Amino acid sequence: MTLDKNFDPAAIEARWYEHWENKGLFRPERDDREPFTIVNPPPNVTGSLHIGHALDNTLQDIIIRHERLKGKDALWVVGMDHAGIATQMVVERQMNERQQKRTDFTREEFVEKVWEWKEESGGTITRQLRRLGCSMDWSNERFTMDEGMNEAVLKVFVDLYNDGLIYRDKRLVNWDPALKTAISDLEVETVDTKGSFWHFKYPLADGVTLDNGQDYIEVATTRPETMLADMAVAVHPSDERYKSVIGKEIEQPITGRRFRIVADEHADPELGSGAVKITPGHDFNDFEVGKRAGFAAGEMLNMLDGEANVCQTADGLVPDEYIGLHRFRKDGVDGARELVVQRLKEQGFLIPHVSKNKDGEPVEHDAEPRTIATPFGDRGGVVIEPWLTDQWYVDAETLAQPAIKAVRDGDIEIVPKSWEKTYFNWMENIQPWCVSRQLWWGHQIPAWFDENGKIYVAMSEEEAQSQAGPDVTLARDPDVLDTWFSSALWPFGTLGWPEQTKDLERHYPNDLLISGFDILFFWDARMAMQGIQFMKEVPWKRLYLHGLVRAEDGSKMSKSKGNVVDPLGLIDQYGADALRFFMAAMESQGRDIKMDDKRVEGYRNFATKLWNASRFCEANGIGASKTLAAPEAALPVNRWIISEVVETQQALDKALTDLRFDAAANTIYHFTWDRFCDWYLELIKPVLQGEDASAADETRMVAGWVLDQIIVMLHPFMPFITEELWHAMGDREYDLIIAKWPAPKAAVDADAKAEVDWLIKLISEVRSTKVELNIAPGTKMTAHVRDGDDSLQAKVARQHSALDRVGRLEAVSFDPAPEGPSAQIIVDNATYILPLAGAIDIDAEKGRLNKALETAQKEAKSLSGRLGNPNFVEKAKPEAVEKARADLAEKEAESERLQAAIDRLG
Repeated sequence: MTLDKNFDPAAIEARWYEHWENKGLFRPERDDREPFTIVNPPPNVTGSLHIGHALDNTLQDIIIRHERLKGKDALWVVGMDHAGIATQMVVERQMNERQQKRTDFTREEFVEKVWEWKEESGGTITRQLRRLGCSMDWSNERFTMDEGMNEAVLKVFVDLYNDGLIYRDKRLVNWDPALKTAISDLEVETVDTKGSFWHFKYPLADGVTLDNGQDYIEVATTRPETMLADMAVAVHPSDERYKSVIGKEIEQPITGRRFRIVADEHADPELGSGAVKITPGHDFNDFEVGKRAGFAAGEMLNMLDGEANVCQTADGLVPDEYIGLHRFRKDGVDGARELVVQRLKEQGFLIPHVSKNKDGEPVEHDAEPRTIATPFGDRGGVVIEPWLTDQWYVDAETLAQPAIKAVRDGDIEIVPKSWEKTYFNWMENIQPWCVSRQLWWGHQIPAWFDENGKIYVAMSEEEAQSQAGPDVTLARDPDVLDTWFSSALWPFGTLGWPEQTKDLERHYPNDLLISGFDILFFWDARMAMQGIQFMKEVPWKRLYLHGLVRAEDGSKMSKSKGNVVDPLGLIDQYGADALRFFMAAMESQGRDIKMDDKRVEGYRNFATKLWNASRFCEANGIGASKTLAAPEAALPVNRWIISEVVETQQALDKALTDLRFDAAANTIYHFTWDRFCDWYLELIKPVLQGEDASAADETRMVAGWVLDQIIVMLHPFMPFITEELWHAMGDREYDLIIAKWPAPKAAVDADAKAEVDWLIKLISEVRSTKVELNIAPGTKMTAHVRDGDDSLQAKVARQHSALDRVGRLEAVSFDPAPEGPSAQIIVDNATYILPLAGAIDIDAEKGRLNKALETAQKEAKSLSGRLGNPNFVEKAKPEAVEKARADLAEKEAESERLQAAIDRLG
């Protein structure tokens, strides 16, 4: 096979991926080998590949390909999440287009339609992961609602219930009125919105007054409609203004409800009036205050139905005119909020906000304008309502204790370690986990109720009926489980649990989990809790948390900003290998990644560089190596490059073991580009074209072996181009994806390294001098050595061809240099004098350099002055200041370079 002149990623990627998958190479039979296991965070069945997926899966694939090349039974578990809310929304949206509603069908009919959609349209992302090159075990692809996972989910729920770790309770939840379901914190997006801050008078009952004679307490709120369910006013216990009225009552306007003034540290004396209205049924902070005040959850008032319309409270005190109104203005119609403000104003209980107009005159407004951090449902798109409902909860506090201990004891290593503090803080303050959702699509909760509300939890309806007795009528809980409940079982449920399978025995615990830090609590911590609870072992030994991929300016990507990057578009433009290498090279522990198309393009150029280097090898009789160990070599240049391979492989292995993806990528990048392509191939050209056939044969053998090592070491990062080159360079016994990781069985040759490093430094200095002095690169020159010893003379003799052909030094003499202008170079304590007579016009060159130096110094002085001006540094845009600093550093470096060139001329 002869390589094409031009590297075309699109031409090779689909072909090689299909080849790997069809031959089962992602999971070769290696039952006798050491296992290595990663589970992929299951993407939503509705999802498409975004840039975060590209990062997460690239990192996982690098590790799994590396371990596979090391000969392990490397398993990368893959599957999809059923994505309860997202999937139900997609199917309902399609129904709406056909003028149908979910409620037109029975639950069973609707669920069947969702399964039909899943088979026809679900799983787009799995095809996109293939384009990225992910070497997952597709032959055992899982789904969080497949038969095996369903059994695992039911057993976990039943067992936790029987152990007292799942229970039903009335608590506040994030309620999405559009979707009519509870949602998790992860599904809530906080958005800054323009709102208002109203101040009200709450009259003190029974003629009570404050110490200053005031007969009311001032309260303020951004949600005045919630006053319809107020149950207390809280003041700080040490607030002198209110000490005399703690325990007294308020007689609330509009409802006439009487409730106490309670002492609670939630009230901040420094904020507003220092008094806070308490609505425990509709605010998370107020819920906790209410509990401390002695209200049981069942006693807390609820004023809204599932669509966030006003309903009557348990005490019957909400006036009829509010019943049925939406909580606030909707579709152009005023709601309860607007009516509450209107009535309070009419009754004299609204305290106006006073501002001044442009003439300095006071102006009254109903409310103070405020920017309010408002919670929205990420899918329903409406404001989330804290709502008091009966839901199922997991006793997360109890489950968290062994998971906390596992990290403290080192059974789970979190990388970077800096995330441990965040993990402990959340786990040690963990709240009960609401796991029920008011949907039809998902794992229906295995709980049945009799006519008296007694609960029966069982694996099946038959078991529940057996518990209740034959004459008891049962109705199943219509709710389903939170999607995160099933995905928390992923590390062992996907391996066959509750059956004790061979895969479960070999691959649990997993070796590594790679995850975005943003799901540390919602997925990672819950896997740790469930894994330890049911398997009595941690789910994975190491947890690697990577950052976010941000826009080029460092801002978070969002559709509203129009700065979202499509990874498939980058693959189309630059190839999957280039995108993967970018992700690895930019992934630095504890830091986010800034997207940069130019860097992706640069790594496409890197792939092209390797392609052209391989074509050079092919054209010069250099082909596939027949040996895993390094060939025997006598020439210093060949002993040097073998040593470089040894050091590169060691550094690469260490970086991957330490999960330093950036260090790993940069290690193989610089060896390939700098050492192999730029230097080794140049230095061996004289050997390949020389008359010493033995030296040429040795060099071809070594060069072929080194190229093989590059191809193998680069494969985890750039799988497509490396597989193509692997086969192009000669006949192979096996595909690269299941080849063997480098094992050079060679020591670092210090003498050869020193000699070739000296050669590279000398040639580099000669080239730099020519650039500085405006001498044509191809000009041949003579060097006269001062302070050279016998060993240096021997090196010069051995490297004469390279110095001549590559360095353009036709002679290196140890005789004194002739009189006249010259440039001097110092390399390893020896001075090399380059006579300049005839090479350049000395006077003209000095004039050019001095003029350029003057310009550079002038620009540097101007930039320094600007940066020394506090007005500029403090008032200019940060990017302008940063650019000025960068420009100054560039001009100062240029000045130093020009001065050095002038000094060379004497």
